Amino acid sequence: MPRTPRLVLDDGCYHVLTRGNNRATVFHDQADFQRYAQFLREYVTEYNIRLYHYCFMSNHVHLVVEVSQGRGLSKAMHGLNLRYALAYRKRYGHTGHFWQDRFKSLLIAKDNYLLQCGAYVELNPVRANMVAAPEAYPWSSYRVYAFGKDDPLVTPNPVYQTLAATPVRRQARYRQFIHDQVNPLPPNWLGYSAIGSTLYLQDLVNR
Repeated sequence: MPRTPRLVLDDGCYHVLTRGNNRATVFHDQADFQRYAQFLREYVTEYNIRLYHYCFMSNHVHLVVEVSQGRGLSKAMHGLNLRYALAYRKRYGHTGHFWQDRFKSLLIAKDNYLLQCGAYVELNPVRANMVAAPEAYPWSSYRVYAFGKDDPLVTPNPVYQTLAATPVRRQARYRQFIHDQVNPLPPNWLGYSAIGSTLYLQDLVNR
């Protein structure tokens, strides 16, 4: 079957998902996570990509990003995934396909949906029963927003900035937002090509 064309826009926000082939483990230890984070930082810098949220699971990666040029997303992800795969093969002697197909990207409206998507990403370890609370998982952006942790990977989500006037209040509001999961995302939303309000989706259709 032919591939479904990506919905790619300049200055667009995306939820990016990439998995190990057959859901195989791609991160075995802290060194693997650190190496991927290092490579990711280099590529988002090179392609002028703002990384708002992330979560590195053992066999897949979630990123929430905003790109200045739509084509830069594909270039960055291709380079990042290839470079990490080569490093993995060198370390572990792996052969065969490493990533499962091409990465997925979902266009997200720059409104509350963007914050909801970030919450979804950061709650992955909780849904997977790996930890009881998101702050217990070290490889996500949750503690940046919930507790003000410094993380050179992350550019603050602009919607997060509207939660309150001060950092302490924003952090408290975000913790409550995560706890409450207000206006949860629709079921099977990862199968969509774009997510947002009805007005936002209509605007995409009319472009």
